[in-house]
Amino acid sequence: MRAQRLAAGLALAAALAAILAAPVALAQGFQSPAPFAVLLDSASGTVLYEKAADELMVPASLAKIATALVAFEEIVQGRLTLDSEIGISENAWRKGGGVSGGSTMFAQLNSRVKLSDILHGIIVQSGNDASIALAEAVAGDEATFARIMTERVRAIGLTKSVFRNATGMGDPQQKVTARELALLSDHIIKTYPELYKIFGQREFTWNKIKQQNRNPLLTMDIGADGLKTGNIDDSGFGLVGSAVQNGQRLIVVVNGLKTARDRANESRKLLEWGFRAFEPRRIFEAGEVVGEASVFGGEKGRIALKAKGPVALLLPRGSSERLNARIVYRGPLTVPVQEGAEVARLLVTRGEVKTLDIPLYAAETVQAGTLQSRALDALMEAATGWVRKALGRS
Repeated sequence: MRAQRLAAGLALAAALAAILAAPVALAQGFQSPAPFAVLLDSASGTVLYEKAADELMVPASLAKIATALVAFEEIVQGRLTLDSEIGISENAWRKGGGVSGGSTMFAQLNSRVKLSDILHGIIVQSGNDASIALAEAVAGDEATFARIMTERVRAIGLTKSVFRNATGMGDPQQKVTARELALLSDHIIKTYPELYKIFGQREFTWNKIKQQNRNPLLTMDIGADGLKTGNIDDSGFGLVGSAVQNGQRLIVVVNGLKTARDRANESRKLLEWGFRAFEPRRIFEAGEVVGEASVFGGEKGRIALKAKGPVALLLPRGSSERLNARIVYRGPLTVPVQEGAEVARLLVTRGEVKTLDIPLYAAETVQAGTLQSRALDALMEAATGWVRKALGRS
């Protein structure tokens, strides 16, 4: 099968024309000194700002967001409860406890700590001891747990991020992207809303030691309710944060900054700009056909595509920046194609920004066609394949 990019169909073209008919400053005119950055609107999936969003970077303690994801899934699947007791091994204590000199929950050696407290230790205090203890409880050792972390983010569609430990401590193979951290955070917020609330807790006391949440956005009165900071020598200062204003949730990621003050200021600037500088535009209503895909060997040669719900964008106020949209799928699709199957993606770009990337689903079922129609399709595919080969295209 060949990777096939199609210009959007008549419905898609008409919808974009309607948007661009009304004038919509250039969004990417906003510039951040952060080497890596993303600003994502949670409801629509619109990327409002990006900078090196798909380049691999060192996560530091931002990796603990994936650590929390595994813990949340273990709870939902019933393999752990918030009352489950987690042992603090000598490895967890020496590598991540007070004697390590890194961020720690200050859990005592050989003690047993309820999972609810371990989660607060990981999320609020960024405790390496709590992270290692959780990893050992779930998987037996930290390396196996890190493989589970990578598997879990793959399962939600993240293709680049790789984890090698539960803490975010330096490892040359442990890399993530800013875009995938934003998508991971969005997944956690939407899938585990009650457990996500831990990210918004401003302080936590353990072993008679009170520690403040390291996320500076929580004290800024901008609607912030999570997520996490990180910093090691190889990463610089980073932050993943989320805030809600007037019912709109934005998720910000910055990394590679020089100081904690820089990451706080840049995160706040991005969020405040995102809340004020954009306006919503709806492209398709729920159930409306977005475009079509070709089908090989079917009772019909094309199939209608729809999104799960309405398709909307956030666009910069007053901008005349051009949008480009295309439907991308691997095709032609082979029969049978079942109604509701994810078969394509709608990609919308705004200048250099990959503004929207959402799945599209078959709007109908297409079964195998007659022997004659399948033979004609095979002949056509062979012919177009020969032409593509002659032109040097894949």
